[in-house]
Amino acid sequence: MGPGWRAASVALVGGSVAIFAALRRAALALPQPAAVRSRPGRAWRWWNLLVSFAHSVLAGLWALFSLWHSPELLSNIEDGYSVSGHLLVCFSSGYFIHDSLDIIFSHQSRSSWEYLVHHAMAISAFVSLIITGRFMVAAVLLLLVEVYLTWYFVRYVEIQGQGAFLAANLLLLDAMILMYFSRLLRSDFCPSLHKGSAGRDVDGEKFLID
Repeated sequence: MGPGWRAASVALVGGSVAIFAALRRAALALPQPAAVRSRPGRAWRWWNLLVSFAHSVLAGLWALFSLWHSPELLSNIEDGYSVSGHLLVCFSSGYFIHDSLDIIFSHQSRSSWEYLVHHAMAISAFVSLIITGRFMVAAVLLLLVEVYLTWYFVRYVEIQGQGAFLAANLLLLDAMILMYFSRLLRSDFCPSLHKGSAGRDVDGEKFLID
């Protein structure tokens, strides 16, 4: 991949950051649920989750389209390449960068450090894909399901060099998924565990505990 295409990729990532910044501004104008209006500290979480939801829907549909349009990519997960997949990686990289900046500049780093760790791993992995042009299909699959992809790496990919780096990222991302899932279970099925946090500052609460 030539330097011209890499420079274009940087521009695409920057454009994606701008797109999600615009989406966030649009989310600010949307009416808020009563539960959000009654507790101002939840407003940022509401806007942030709306932008996150938009990325999830767009990236998921985009990934499905890429694989449907070029099914032969699945037979070469390491060196398979498509322009659509490359654009998707740039698009998602921009989202992760935007969301990291949003967390930091909104002073939510302490209560949302897990998301910063997740985003840092995703950004580092995606940047390596953009630079080398390899494992692009893996990134498309990653945006669909991370655990399936981890199994594939462990079983079929030679764990050295970039393959080892991406496998380590996947394992850490799997751990983050389990952490988020456990929080959802505690929040939905064991609310009594959080009664003691009722008097705590709302801005210090976690996303998935409320």
